[in-house]
Amino acid sequence: MNTDNDCTATLLSDADVIAAMREIPGYLDISPADFREVFQVAYVHALKRVRDSIRAADIMTRPAHCVGSDLDLIQAATLLAERGFSGAPVTDEDGRVVGVVSEKDFLAGMGVDRPIGFMDIIAHCLNHRGCMAVSLRNRKVSDIMTAPALTAGVEATLGEISALFVDRHINRLP
Repeated sequence: MNTDNDCTATLLSDADVIAAMREIPGYLDISPADFREVFQVAYVHALKRVRDSIRAADIMTRPAHCVGSDLDLIQAATLLAERGFSGAPVTDEDGRVVGVVSEKDFLAGMGVDRPIGFMDIIAHCLNHRGCMAVSLRNRKVSDIMTAPALTAGVEATLGEISALFVDRHINRLP
């Protein structure tokens, strides 16, 4: 059987089904193959129900912690670090979301063009006797932010949000 989520076929073996059926008292008039088919269809329905029933309003951070586009990067980095955030929506002087700033934007602003980890930064600083982030001094959030911001309304479903994350290669959505 081909479903939207074939991973259940590899997660649930005939041996698993038979062992489970033996644990249930009484007689079950269903073959392991039929049970797996019912389970796979039910699993797809359950995923769809969850994807369609959870809304952005149910999972979003409230209140939203935004940074201003004219904020200098030292203040922005300090604010994000103090709150334990890796990024935030960026707003203009009227409070409209105009972009997003994230660790990836800071790294790009430092000239990093590939995925790196914290130890890469430490190694660079120790080997070159300097800080990679010096180039970010005296710059503003608007200089490095990703814009325009891709946003979702409070009624967006978990499925819609997840699809945006995957399709756009993002991990936050104001």
